[in-house]
Parts: sequence; C-alpha cells; structure tokens
Amino acid sequence: MKVLVSDEVHVDSGQVFVKSGGDDCDLYDAFAGQEGVGLCGAAMGGMLFLLTGLRFGGVRFTVELHDNRPALDETWEEIVEVPFRPVSEETELRQWNGGASWDLGLEQRDYRARYCAVGMDAGNSKNVREEDEPQTDDQYLLQFWPAPPEPARVFKQTSRQAANWHAFATSPVG
Repeated sequence: MKVLVSDEVHVDSGQVFVKSGGDDCDLYDAFAGQEGVGLCGAAMGGMLFLLTGLRFGGVRFTVELHDNRPALDETWEEIVEVPFRPVSEETELRQWNGGASWDLGLEQRDYRARYCAVGMDAGNSKNVREEDEPQTDDQYLLQFWPAPPEPARVFKQTSRQAANWHAFATSPVG
C-alpha cells in the first residue's frame, strides 16, 4: 500500500475532486446512472466528484493506492465503491475551483475506487470551519486498486448526510 495524500484538504460546497484530463462536470452529470450510490460520483470519464459533510473549510483526507482490493474497514461509517479510469497521464486530487492539488500518479488503467467517511453529520452541523479552528470530526479515505469495471455500490451508510446523497443519486435531475 502506498499513501498518495495525507493532508488537510479544503472543501467548498462540500466538494473535492479527482481529475484526469477532460472538462469539469457538474453534480448532476457526476452521479447520473449510479442508481442510489451517492458520495462519490463517477459517471464522467476520468473524474470523481467527492462529497463531504463539512461545507466550507479543511477536512482530513487520505488517498491510498493498493496492489489488490484492501479489506473492508467497518470502522468507517460510510463506504461506497465506484469504477474509475484515468483518461490522461496526470491524475490529481483537486480542491474546488482550481485550488490546491495533489498528484496521484495513477496509470491509465481500470481501478476500483473506495470512498470512506466518518463524522459526516458532525461536519455538516459545523458547516464552516475557519482556519484557526480545530479539526472537525469528519474525515475521509479514498482507496484505489487495479480492477475491472463493476457497477457502483454502497457497502455501508449510517449518516443522514450520506442517506441524502444516496437518495439524490437515485434520480439526479439537472
């Protein structure tokens, strides 16, 4: 396992992205056809649209690359998986609106992406975290490993925030 990112990532409107070439997409396009899998929109090639509980400010965020499917860690309160394939040689974790980015160095091949969260409701209750305030309880983990494409899937959902996003992904309307 290789840790690609372990940092505070600033979110705006509760959004952060994995981007590989191509244009940005909107919320509705990102979740189209995912049939009830919210939190991580993968409907647009080369892009993941990641949602957080905190709407504005910094959250703890980790990205890992594995050789094989990692064991499911049930300590996470929210767990979803989606297919992902970079469409260019450069793949980055990016803050909203072109802010800071972290090079992920992923090859152009098929991956499975698992997005995990804890404390989404607490982050949403806080809503905004200023720079001088302590970290909120929400934190996020994004894991990649080589795998053939499979449909998006919810493994675990416990928070109101995740339930709302899964409901949105059932039939997003733009």
